[in-house]
Amino acid sequence: MSDDPRQVIRDHLESAEVEYDEVSEGVFSFSLPGEKKLQTAVRLDVGSHALGVHAFVCRKPDEEHERVYRWLLERNLKMYGVAFAVDRLGDIYLDGRLPLAAVTSDELDRLLGSVLTYADESFNTILELGFASSIRKEWEWRKLRGEPTANLEAFRGWLEDSPGDQDGDQRE
Repeated sequence: MSDDPRQVIRDHLESAEVEYDEVSEGVFSFSLPGEKKLQTAVRLDVGSHALGVHAFVCRKPDEEHERVYRWLLERNLKMYGVAFAVDRLGDIYLDGRLPLAAVTSDELDRLLGSVLTYADESFNTILELGFASSIRKEWEWRKLRGEPTANLEAFRGWLEDSPGDQDGDQRE
């Protein structure tokens, strides 16, 4: 077992069969597959004293910013290893730091598992809160044209209750 955190990360990602790029020494870029959020882009940065983890979750919400960001902050109270954050544009990330001495395969597994779980479990709620108008417009457009709505199934309940969809059509 290596004491070099970069090698620990390489070994861990390879053993987990995660394809990654080491874009520069100690900077790892890869995607984690999910269910609701199909891919979560992750970057690990080995610094002088800490490992940084950064994962893109969602672009800036179109609406209800305060409601979305409040929901994220409330979620932060229950999370391990990472927390939701927003960048200067309002895009949503998961971000965390881990002391280099704590970089082990087991801890990487817990940390990356947290990233995957929080990104995946939060994704539909973020979309519902921050993009409801866009989702509703897409739903109505597809229904009018007889287009498939399968990728909107997670939102069917509140979409079918909306004033613009009174017929209760169950088209896939």
